Amino acid sequence: MRFLTKTSIRKTVTAFSFSALIAGFVQAEEFILTSTDIGHGEFMNEAQVFQGFGCDGGNSSPQLSWSGAPKGTKAFAIFAYDPDAPTGSGWWHWQAVNIPAKVTSLAAGAGTSDGAKMPKSSLQTENDYGVKGFGGACPPPKDGAHRYQFTVYALPQMLELPANPSAALTGFMVNANALGSATIEALYKRD
Repeated sequence: MRFLTKTSIRKTVTAFSFSALIAGFVQAEEFILTSTDIGHGEFMNEAQVFQGFGCDGGNSSPQLSWSGAPKGTKAFAIFAYDPDAPTGSGWWHWQAVNIPAKVTSLAAGAGTSDGAKMPKSSLQTENDYGVKGFGGACPPPKDGAHRYQFTVYALPQMLELPANPSAALTGFMVNANALGSATIEALYKRD
């Protein structure tokens, strides 16, 4: 039977403290996405609601900021997706790729169809409303709360995509190359 001495207890506590310090440092470098307009698990306001299809919102993409990107990040992509849309494949509200690595935030309303407020090298693909840029929430009435997943992806390089790529192809290319991702899942419902 082995007995613990004061020295062995001190070594164990020191090793545990060092491990906790390292774990705390790793957590401090976590890839995170934040917003001043939307919150995880919170309902979005009318600014992020679509204008059309029976909805009367501001159709404005939310402000987004991110930090702690993985080492080797050379570009970012941002997606907004509703997995609850009754389509069998969800609903793509926004796909923006090839955002330069030096960019770590987008202002509210950056996802306009003309791309004027997006970084120069970025590309916004066509959303499921059939328009390039951001298309706000507009679930069917009385369909309950839908989840809107705003995700930033860290990429090791700019992506080469064909002209007018499908949402599925864009999603495949981003997911196949992503070094990491961070998500805010906001909610919206129509009564």
